[in-house]
Amino acid sequence: MTDFQAEERYDMKLIYAIVRNDNEDDVMDALNKNHFQVTKLASTGGFLRKGNSTLMIATQDEKVDECIELIKKQCGKRQKITVNMPMPVEIGGATIMVVDLERFEKY
Repeated sequence: MTDFQAEERYDMKLIYAIVRNDNEDDVMDALNKNHFQVTKLASTGGFLRKGNSTLMIATQDEKVDECIELIKKQCGKRQKITVNMPMPVEIGGATIMVVDLERFEKY
C-alpha cells in the first residue's frame, strides 16, 4: 500500500498560514522537520503592504493542532509599532485558516 492510499482514509484539512517573509524560512524548516509538506505562495497585504508568504499545508485532521503550534512557535506574538501614523500598527505573528479538504491526491 502506498503512502497516498494510506492517507486516503483520513479526514484531511488544508491549513493556510500567512506569515511575514522574515519568518518564512524558520516556519518552513520547522514544518518540514516534523514531516509536514508545505507549498509556498508569495503574497502581499495588510495595512503596511509588506511582503508575506502564504503557506498551504494539507494534513490529517488529528495533526492540525501540532501544525498550528509549530507555526505559532516560529512566528511569535504580534507586536504593536508606531510608523509615522496617528495609531499603532500590529506586525508579526501569523494569520491561520483551516478548511476541510474534500479531496487530496498526490502524484
